[in-house]
Amino acid sequence: MIRQTIAALCLMASVCSQAQNEALQGFKYGVQESPAGTEWQSPEQLSLNKEQPQAYMFHFATQEQARNVLPEASTYHQTLDGTWKFHWVASPDKRPVDFAKPEFDVSAWDDIAVPGCWNVQGLRPDGTMKYGLPVYVNQPVIFQHRVAVDDWKEGVMRVPTDTRYTTYKYPNEVGSYRRAFTVPADWKGRQVFINFDGVDSFFYLWINGKYVGFSKNSRNTAQFNITPFLNEKGENIVAVEVYRSSDASFLESQDMFRLPGIIRSTYLTSTPELEIRDLAVRTRTLAANQATITVDAEVRNMGKKAAKGYKMEYSVFPVELYADATFAAVKNAQNALDEIANGKKVLNHTEFSVDNPKPWSAEMPYRYVLVAELKDKKDRVIDRTSTYFGIRTVEIRQTAAQDDEFGLAGRYFYVNDKPIKMKGVNRHETNPSRGHAITREQMQKEVFLMKQGNINHVRNSHYCNDPYWYYLADKYGLYLEDEANIESHQYYYGDASLSHPKEWRAAHVARNVEMVRTHVNSPAIVIWSLGNEAGPGDNFVAAYQAIKDYDGSRPVQYERNNNIVDMGSNQYPSVAWVQHVATGKANVKYPYHISEYAHSMGNAAGNLIDYWTAMESTNYFCGAAIWDWVDQAIDTYTPDGYKYFGYGGDHGDWPNDGMFCMNGIMLPDLSPKPQYFEVKKVYQNVGVKLVDAAKCQIEVFNKHYFIPLNHDVVYKVRQDGKIIEEGPVQGISGLAPRTAKKVQLPVKILSQQGWDNVTVDIEFLLPRNMPWARKGYVQMAEQFEFRSGVDSPYKNITEVATNGAALKVVRGGTETDIQGSDFHVSFDDTNGSINTLVYKGKTVIEAGNGPKIDAFRAPVDNDNWAWRQWFHNGLYNLKHRATAAPIVINEKDGSISIIYNVVSQASHKGQEVYRPGKAGNPILEVKNGPEMKADDFHFTTTQRYTVFQDGSINVVSSIVSSDPSISLPRLGYAMKLPLQYNQYTYYGRGPNNNYADRKTGSFISLYKSAVKDQFINFAKPQSMGNREDVSWCALTTKKGDGVLFVADYEQRMSTSALPWSALQMTLASHPHELPKTDGTYLHLDCQVTGLGGNSCGQGGPLEHDCVKGALHQMSFVIRPVFEGQDVVERSHVLTAYRCPVTIVRDRAGNATITGDLNVDAGDGIMYTVQTPGTKKPAKPQKYEEGQAIPLRDGGIVTAWYVGEEQVKTTATFEKIENVPVVVSYVSSEEGPAGEVAKNLVDGNPSTIWHTMYSITVPKYPHWIDFDCGETKTLKGFTYLPRQDGSSNGNIKGYKIEVSLDGKTWSAPVCQGEFSADAKEKKVLFDKSQKARYLRFTALNSHGGNDFASGAEFGVLAE
Repeated sequence: MIRQTIAALCLMASVCSQAQNEALQGFKYGVQESPAGTEWQSPEQLSLNKEQPQAYMFHFATQEQARNVLPEASTYHQTLDGTWKFHWVASPDKRPVDFAKPEFDVSAWDDIAVPGCWNVQGLRPDGTMKYGLPVYVNQPVIFQHRVAVDDWKEGVMRVPTDTRYTTYKYPNEVGSYRRAFTVPADWKGRQVFINFDGVDSFFYLWINGKYVGFSKNSRNTAQFNITPFLNEKGENIVAVEVYRSSDASFLESQDMFRLPGIIRSTYLTSTPELEIRDLAVRTRTLAANQATITVDAEVRNMGKKAAKGYKMEYSVFPVELYADATFAAVKNAQNALDEIANGKKVLNHTEFSVDNPKPWSAEMPYRYVLVAELKDKKDRVIDRTSTYFGIRTVEIRQTAAQDDEFGLAGRYFYVNDKPIKMKGVNRHETNPSRGHAITREQMQKEVFLMKQGNINHVRNSHYCNDPYWYYLADKYGLYLEDEANIESHQYYYGDASLSHPKEWRAAHVARNVEMVRTHVNSPAIVIWSLGNEAGPGDNFVAAYQAIKDYDGSRPVQYERNNNIVDMGSNQYPSVAWVQHVATGKANVKYPYHISEYAHSMGNAAGNLIDYWTAMESTNYFCGAAIWDWVDQAIDTYTPDGYKYFGYGGDHGDWPNDGMFCMNGIMLPDLSPKPQYFEVKKVYQNVGVKLVDAAKCQIEVFNKHYFIPLNHDVVYKVRQDGKIIEEGPVQGISGLAPRTAKKVQLPVKILSQQGWDNVTVDIEFLLPRNMPWARKGYVQMAEQFEFRSGVDSPYKNITEVATNGAALKVVRGGTETDIQGSDFHVSFDDTNGSINTLVYKGKTVIEAGNGPKIDAFRAPVDNDNWAWRQWFHNGLYNLKHRATAAPIVINEKDGSISIIYNVVSQASHKGQEVYRPGKAGNPILEVKNGPEMKADDFHFTTTQRYTVFQDGSINVVSSIVSSDPSISLPRLGYAMKLPLQYNQYTYYGRGPNNNYADRKTGSFISLYKSAVKDQFINFAKPQSMGNREDVSWCALTTKKGDGVLFVADYEQRMSTSALPWSALQMTLASHPHELPKTDGTYLHLDCQVTGLGGNSCGQGGPLEHDCVKGALHQMSFVIRPVFEGQDVVERSHVLTAYRCPVTIVRDRAGNATITGDLNVDAGDGIMYTVQTPGTKKPAKPQKYEEGQAIPLRDGGIVTAWYVGEEQVKTTATFEKIENVPVVVSYVSSEEGPAGEVAKNLVDGNPSTIWHTMYSITVPKYPHWIDFDCGETKTLKGFTYLPRQDGSSNGNIKGYKIEVSLDGKTWSAPVCQGEFSADAKEKKVLFDKSQKARYLRFTALNSHGGNDFASGAEFGVLAE
């Protein structure tokens, strides 16, 4: 272990280390007639005749060419991209062995494009595959292996015992490539190199039938000097043999489709025999008026004689911002070279100053071009090269409290002396039609989308990117974390990890050195990363030291072992953990950068604002990167030619990780997911607060670190979503970085009368055209809402809906009909719902499709913490039963109320049947499991419908479940309207779908769309379309006829309208599998659970964003809408009548009675209690607010409002066995102390306790102490393993100890092993124990790892 104490990481060595001149271990040189054939399974052999790594740069004939820097400007560059001849086989023993010989006839071979991925190139429009299978796995390699020490020694060709494996049919695909090329005539006398920017995963190379060498490392340039192999005249033949799997695959087990081929550009370059081989440009010091620049040049002599009297000359040219045009040189410098013997190279260090420098930052990415010329004693140019660079420093330093913006002392991350915040994403190189062979046009589009979305940081996960990516990041301004092409996740982080064996040390070091030496001149790179999820061992210690030997100008990060690097990092911490670390008091290495968080799988990115509220509160965090930028998918075809986004398993690949590749904030085609807009809002570089609502005074804070706020700022005032005022915001332009200013907006309506539903939007517009967006683009924005103005236009529904003919009630059979002059509504007395609703002869609700209690949503990928419970509790298939005949009341105003008590429960528990051949548990069907019993999960609802003369219907209800602690996906009413009602209008948050924990970027306004346009093309259909804070919504025909739903003014609601039901979307693996729509499915919810981030690590939604099974109340109005009517005007109504009384009991056994939460209970509430065993009728009592009725032993409670005796609510409770306990101590947990362990006693099986895993993994045993509050007679315990589908940490061996004082513990009173299933474990002691404290010790896990977890723990007492 190496511990680093670094005061200032920006300091670089004054001379270049001799180590830079040494060949990397594993790089071999020499002439061989042919390969041995074992190279691709020999981890210590990294290459043969591959050039040592060097900066990505080219050689130029003129200075004008050199100032353009990119290879296409050079006459000494020739692309080999294009059409090659190609032959594919499933296994090495079937490859054409002699294909490299020029006389070998390849005319019948297929044509294939280079660059490209042959698996993707072989996909056909009829769904068949010509060149093997695209394979998607997250952690494993694609061939069979074991997590065991030295497993890698068994190689990549082992025959799988499971015949489903892709490698059973395709053991190791080999692609043979050939093409001809001609060397330009003016390259005569020069050295010629062939370059491969990326080949996955291993290749042999021949030129004109002569064996040149081989290379591994699929994501760094492999360069070979082919001069000795070229024909003197005419064409040359290049032959490349590419292996899908090799020992390199063990280090390239990244979370992505595994796609072999020549995946990046291939090209020829030429240099003179005496060449400038390498350049490293660094900023040593930076001040306002001057910067000190160092240049380390490596000059190589490939000639036959020693080189004497040569010098290096440098010219520095400023580059136009966001362009490539250069200006006149601002600096010229030169330095003499030492004599260079033939076959040798020298290092030359030069230092010079640049006056009045323009520093590079992501906010203002000024670049320079350094042109380097090698000249002889006669001043003739022998070689010329160039590179972009930026004047930029990066350092980590201890900072005193008085020098910190937040007044806190700490160790902080600085760029150009500013403690920046990196607001980032992880990014894979992926394209649905090209696989990993992405184009320059796509890369630029990605950068522009990031800039539009206020993203300033990218982690190059988990490999070095295409060279053009760095050019774009430098040019347009992105802070990069550059990461070595290392991930050996398949062996995890214990003894089996490849970070330990010495045989793998050279590969770990080489991949890091190749990264650093290639990209050292990119100012965008501010962090080096040793790799990803590849273990903590000494091989990374060696890699770290190798980086520091060459480049000390940037810190190094590695999330799997913070002890050996310069800064802290981890992956997928909880919000609570981040809040704790942001205080600076956590036991972590500061500064901190979260390398992966907010796992954006499917419809995701909950709690982003909570993360950043914490991270922006101090400088202990320097940033974080969302996982990840874009969904990884492959264009896949059905047999009839329909193209769709394919993911793991869609191609017959096994093993696979299903949907786990679809984690982007962008869809595979780079169209934004809804979360993109939340990212844009949370990441924006301005903060706006409302400091005085009465005056509409705001405070604007410029979050930039380097540039003033130079946007055009405007405000827009809307009432009911329509603009009524707008204008510029004065006094903000030029606001200095990290400063705030208060301004008053001249909003008139707030001082007037008769207004409501007013919003004020402040928009920050681009003042001029930028490369990523046009002038006027809304780069940043904020909104404030104002309600309840004087003399509001809202009227109570009883005031506006009672006009019309008298209502008529018709009762017969199982229905109650209420008829008006031009409408009628029928109620189903068997289930207590609206059965049909007809306005002016047009059916709005067809028989059986009226609003009913609903609590199910199509699980989003982040719902894996809870969705199995939803099926188990039958939420997908609730049946509704009215417990008695309805109560019908003729109200004084002529309206009619009808009241039902309804029990909603599924007939059976659900059992999911999963689709074969796919990981991730996509559901094929849901079958009936065990029959539900009366005391199994159910809802009890008292609901009151009041029908008015104009056809309006006021609905109030109180809903409670049999398990108040359970987390539900949603709660409210669902209904289906006929197909013609396909126009959706609403006033609420939009325009993109939003949830309780992802709504910051969704502003309140008036929105309208077709219902079909609410659908989002997620690769796997799931919950979507939700809108929060909805005051009203309407479904109409295109002519405007339909129905309006108005929420309670205070409560509002969540709504969604889609062409498919939640269950239909659940059962479809892809959008094209959805059935033909049969109506419009509308949800009106009192609450919808947020998204959280549990698809990987973060955890489910925060408690306040979860719908619990406790009391909920709803109040809304249904109103007819006809062509020509103003829907907004008709929405200005207030609901009437109180929500019914509700009775709930807490876990301690105390029952409470609640009336309407928003309306006074009037004369109060009466109740009776019938205790078990008593037969005498209970006497009514008046309930006092907050009164606790002890019902631990069970009983029946009935309650009603005084004066409304005909409307009663009854609840029956069973005896409670468990003792209420608290956690008094936990040995390990993933999160702040005590905050995670308490999940074991929160009564919510959706939350879990998990031992620490993000930074270190403590060994077994793990234990938790529980406090019963007082001495009791304990008789046993219950343990519920995690219910989120993962078995990670499920406990096997356990023991129980007890204590009277929490200090002195007994011998084990119980010890044993749990079964491996996820069912609740109930264990009774052989003998009851008098104790207050109980210690539960986990001894080992079923999975064999050191993790421990659990969902619930209970203590049983007599």
